[in-house]
Amino acid sequence: MKYLILPVVVLLAGCQSLSLSESNVADNAQLETADAVEIHQALLADESIDVTHPIADVEFSLKDKKSLAENNIWPRIQSQLTFDIPEEKRLVSQRNWYVKHPSYLKRVAKRAEPFLYYIVEELEKNDMPIELALLPVVESAFDPFAYSHGRASGMWQFVPATGERFGMKQNWWYDGRRDIVASTQGAIKYLKYLHKFFDGDWMLALAAYNSGEGRVRNAVRKNKRLGKPTDFWSLDLPRETRAYVPKLLALADIIKRPQDFNLTLYSIDNKTVLSQVDIKSQLDLAKAATLAGLTLAELQRLNPGFNRWATDPDGPHRLLLPTHTVEKFELGLNKLSKKDRLAWQRYKIKNGDNLGVIANKFNTRVDLIQQVNNIKGNQIRAGKHLLIPVAAKSLDSYVFSQEQRIAKKQSRPGKGRKVVHTVKSGDNLWDIGQKYKVNGKSIAKWNGFAPRDTLKLGQKLVIWQKDTNKSNNSSYANSKTGNNVENAIMRNITYKVRRGDSFARIADKFNVRISDIERWNKLDRNKYLQPGQRLKLSVDVTNNI
Repeated sequence: MKYLILPVVVLLAGCQSLSLSESNVADNAQLETADAVEIHQALLADESIDVTHPIADVEFSLKDKKSLAENNIWPRIQSQLTFDIPEEKRLVSQRNWYVKHPSYLKRVAKRAEPFLYYIVEELEKNDMPIELALLPVVESAFDPFAYSHGRASGMWQFVPATGERFGMKQNWWYDGRRDIVASTQGAIKYLKYLHKFFDGDWMLALAAYNSGEGRVRNAVRKNKRLGKPTDFWSLDLPRETRAYVPKLLALADIIKRPQDFNLTLYSIDNKTVLSQVDIKSQLDLAKAATLAGLTLAELQRLNPGFNRWATDPDGPHRLLLPTHTVEKFELGLNKLSKKDRLAWQRYKIKNGDNLGVIANKFNTRVDLIQQVNNIKGNQIRAGKHLLIPVAAKSLDSYVFSQEQRIAKKQSRPGKGRKVVHTVKSGDNLWDIGQKYKVNGKSIAKWNGFAPRDTLKLGQKLVIWQKDTNKSNNSSYANSKTGNNVENAIMRNITYKVRRGDSFARIADKFNVRISDIERWNKLDRNKYLQPGQRLKLSVDVTNNI
């Protein structure tokens, strides 16, 4: 997504390779490959397959249904929309797409429902344009778990360096880029910076949020040299950036006058529905969910910044909870002793053990074991006992933890022979790819990380080698069992068939069955697919990210 101007860093385009936004929505956003960027772009395609799922877009009891008419946030937003809406071709094209897809607008509004009031409040406090509250629609379709192959993460889509620059802590326990509060505060700071950088021009600031301020600055300088206008609409910018600002303006125009487009906006309460609760110290998320009367999945949906089974021991010591649950939660938390905030296991040190091995065994951190057991350095003795903080529930219960997202990715069936490689000192993706005769980018994709992510010593990588004894592709594709349905997050997408595609290849790419592709599209697998043909698919995005 975004890059900053730093003294020794070359500025590159950001969101062009990183954003999970609906790139080319006017072109119906076909899915070309099964990575996170295209998965999220394809969510914008025409979705006529009716798939419902208990974990997909978890809905909360946040509102009093009787109060919708008199307590709706949209009039508050409408009264503050001030950006000019020119009848530019690019803007009209994006607006037409949104108008033709009211179900998409409703779905994104439902996703935004827990968070929109907070974002509006913060923008008003900072005297920022209210249109910026719509930016997460363009960036991530209001999905806090959105992650791109370019390492941009969260609802506001920050890459690691920019996230750190604007206050988003990132470590093993926690990623502030996905934290609703931290990422919103960071986005406001970054947008303020860009607004100032471009001398108060919000259109240029927004373009830079997408492609990097260096690229936009260079486009402005080029036009100045040529004696051309330097407004956004006149600049020579990448295709995605040229569509990015029109998307936001098109949304703002629709929301300002929905009646002109025969649309009804999904009602979102104009009141606080979530509250920040100070939990003081580390807390198991399963215990927090129980105290709040929520499912673990619901709690993780509201607090997507936490990577593991517990909050970060070093903070932030903050949870977002539905306001109506706070009193009950705080009463229960006050009765909880410090030792009961986490589950504990007494472990006898064995010959050959070291702190790293023990930490991996119990899915925790070396420094936490050291702190709890008052260990200085790394020396431990066989026969002694350690007190280890462990998850209160089985790890697969924490369905949105980083481990579970990666595990789902690695468990996806692939073509050929499955090999598990343990990362050793000196390993890199290129060398591993050479060893197994596969592409390094494919290894990253199979294991749910970006090609530029750092490999960790002892990390397990799933690799699919070409099988010399190929089995029947149709049999292979139809043998898929998929993820645990209870934990899947289903989305309906439109895929444009490319040259060389087959039923089996598409089924493998999206982890679906050939029979499902036939059923969804009323096709016969014995007939050839044609390049350019559009297929409707239902995919589990947790297994394609």
